[in-house]
Amino acid sequence: MRATEHHFTVPLDHADPEGEAIRVFGREVVSLAHPDPERLPWLLYLQGGPGGQSPRVSSLSGWMAEAARTFRIFLLDQRGTGLSTPATRQTLPLRGDAAAAAAYLEHFRADSIVRDAEWIRRLLVDGPWTAFGQSYGGFCVLTYLSLAPEGLERALVTGGLPPLDGPAERVYRATFARMARRNAEYFRAYPEDRAVLTRILRHVGDTEENLPDGRRLTAGTVQLLGQYLGGNARIDQLHFVLEAAFVPTPAGPRLSDAFLDLLQAQVSRSSNPLYALMHESIYAQGEATNWAAWRVLEEFPEFSPEAPEPLLTGEMVYPWYFELDPALRRLEQVAGLLAQKDDWPALYDRARLAANTVPAAAAVYTHDVYVDRDLSLETAAAVRGLRVWETDRFHHDGISDDGAAIFARLLAMTGPEAGGPQTGGLD
Repeated sequence: MRATEHHFTVPLDHADPEGEAIRVFGREVVSLAHPDPERLPWLLYLQGGPGGQSPRVSSLSGWMAEAARTFRIFLLDQRGTGLSTPATRQTLPLRGDAAAAAAYLEHFRADSIVRDAEWIRRLLVDGPWTAFGQSYGGFCVLTYLSLAPEGLERALVTGGLPPLDGPAERVYRATFARMARRNAEYFRAYPEDRAVLTRILRHVGDTEENLPDGRRLTAGTVQLLGQYLGGNARIDQLHFVLEAAFVPTPAGPRLSDAFLDLLQAQVSRSSNPLYALMHESIYAQGEATNWAAWRVLEEFPEFSPEAPEPLLTGEMVYPWYFELDPALRRLEQVAGLLAQKDDWPALYDRARLAANTVPAAAAVYTHDVYVDRDLSLETAAAVRGLRVWETDRFHHDGISDDGAAIFARLLAMTGPEAGGPQTGGLD
């Protein structure tokens, strides 16, 4: 492969192109198997998140190897991530007080990311390009179809069809219910882990344990291990984490350093604070989220740390994140202001999506605990010509499981030989 770095200067607020500017980075990747790669069409890859940088690769494999057969791939570091102008606990204080930082971050949602992509496309590409979005990247693709469909040749989405309107509460009601079912599936596969997890949760209530970054370990933090349940490629790793939880010490059984290291790697937001800061805002349009996941949690007592056998939670972000995580503490006020903001602009244009003419295909994972299947199909029905492949063979990390086959199938579904405008059924 050959990688080429690209740096762009874009407006912080695209409504004010002469105002403050930020930097956005992208890496172009092509296969050297092509005799003339400059003639290849472009594929824009939009990473999951929010707050995730684009993949760093030194060789082509998985979906990228498949895509590189026919495309030049553009890996965008979405604003605030990677080598784009950073938005972290270290840099956000440069904005001033919490209100100034929150106002700055209002420009870090999908609408701004898409306008960055269009700015770059007009500089880099002769004509439209194909967009491929995974998870939150798929949300961005739907925003792209709403704001600038003329920039797209095709639209491909894996595990990332967003609800087109609010409130955020209905997202969390759906995903808490799916997470409860996923917990049941996991503990059927590893019944001995039920007792281990309960023991850990009771232990941290009675005995002070600290993560390597110094924070006091709480039951809620342990429950965040449920993020392992979001994929086929990761679910079994949870068992290996739990099996090494305790070690004997002179003070009695304590949580092992190995367990604590793995837990911190799972829950720390030091490298991607935008995930915690912006997570609920990706569902906000015209109303405040007001910590929707935290409020909906009360409707699911089986997830309470006080339940007889508490369940593991998923991607949800709670206000206590910002009290406990050293990487987030100085951003607590900023997060509160973003949660209270009640005038978020629309991210999707229903009329434009209903009249869509861009060939589009999406993989919907039946048991996805992060992007609900029913809400995804509701959105698919609202987008003209969007072809859906629903499958129960994969979970949210499907492109890590068999990315080449998934990408190839979606690409074929947007080709001229694909047939009618919509497909259904389960694979």
